[in-house]
Amino acid sequence: MQQILLNIGTGATTLIDAPVPARQRGHVLIRTRRTLISAGTERMLIDFGRASMLDRVREQPEKVKMLFDKVRTDGLMAAIDAVRSKLDQPLALGYCNVGTVIEAGEGVTEFRPGDRVVSNGSHAGVVSVPKNLCVRIPDNVEDESAVFTVLGAIGLQGLRLAQPTLGETVAVTGLGLIGLMTVQMLRAQGCRVMGIDYDPQRLETARQFGAYAVDPSASDDLVMRAVDFSRGRGVDAVIITASTESSEPVSQAATMCRRRGRIVLVGVAGLKLSRQDFYEKEITFQVSCSYGPGRYDSSYEQKGQDYPVGFVRWTEQRNFEAVLDLMASNALNVAPLLTHRFPIERAEAAYAVLTSGEPSLGIVLEYPEARSNKGTESRTVELDGARSQGVAKPIVGCIGAGNYGGLVIKRCFHAKAHLVFASRFREKVRACHPRET
Repeated sequence: MQQILLNIGTGATTLIDAPVPARQRGHVLIRTRRTLISAGTERMLIDFGRASMLDRVREQPEKVKMLFDKVRTDGLMAAIDAVRSKLDQPLALGYCNVGTVIEAGEGVTEFRPGDRVVSNGSHAGVVSVPKNLCVRIPDNVEDESAVFTVLGAIGLQGLRLAQPTLGETVAVTGLGLIGLMTVQMLRAQGCRVMGIDYDPQRLETARQFGAYAVDPSASDDLVMRAVDFSRGRGVDAVIITASTESSEPVSQAATMCRRRGRIVLVGVAGLKLSRQDFYEKEITFQVSCSYGPGRYDSSYEQKGQDYPVGFVRWTEQRNFEAVLDLMASNALNVAPLLTHRFPIERAEAAYAVLTSGEPSLGIVLEYPEARSNKGTESRTVELDGARSQGVAKPIVGCIGAGNYGGLVIKRCFHAKAHLVFASRFREKVRACHPRET
């Protein structure tokens, strides 16, 4: 199968031939039909890979402390080797996947072969996904709409934390994919919505979805526009879905909120805050975590232990279901958000659009139809190195060659190889010059 990997050290994306994953307990094996490039997350990863070492240090100052701790405990060269090894490890991109179930692992009774599902699987022809991160797609929702489900769930989780009620006024800062879906979900909630962005096309799309759209660069006073829109009271809540290093969106959000207003950060923003802005109004500020409860909990995600609905109503999986229900009822329309389609074979062209500055929102990758129904025909891959060097079969293999394997075990192999080479070299010298040796 084909899969997209990112070299975090250079920012280069590569389409490789990878083996199909085996069936796992508690997982669902899915043949991919469509995937969506997450513009914010994947562009950030690529930009980080292309950045200079100094820029990386500025972006992740907490990692610098870890590096210094490594230097103190293991030495400078060991720390440098660890960093290089980490940067050399390929990263599987993508987390918005639509496909058809091939087979379900042991302990999975919710899905059957042939089910059309959405999951957080990566950009790959076949993916193995834990059952709590898969949801069936309603019959009246097309693949190209369903592929937006995971990003929609991120916006929905931010909306749930903001707790909007019918008739409230809510501002959405940043009208990318998540922001524009959040606008529609707030409208479905019965809220009056103000959308804030610099891009005129995205502002126009927000107007089509029923929002009052404002360009901060064209407005004399963004805060006064928000106060006027909220009938002089200040907005009830602000949901920030922008991605920026500036702290201005959070500062503006605090200024345009009413007393005891709510601010939820879904995207990325600077957090150099003024205490006075929050203190005088008793404003609530919260950071939203991805798709919802269960995220980064291995018991939920990997082991399949669901949270009781009576105690946690909206989990990751249930948020996926809610987004699909909105699509099925036409309350959430993602068709205007799809701007580009590429076959998986042209993945490099898709990422070129993402990083070129060309106007884009939803970039969808399409995958070829299945050649067979088994899905297990390509669980082995012939390595290019073996073909070019004429090696009949490998001599030594290493399973789980992570940081430790790369830094320790590989060195042992190299040392052993040098010893064997030196021993053979001495034998040849003795054979040619017995007296001199």
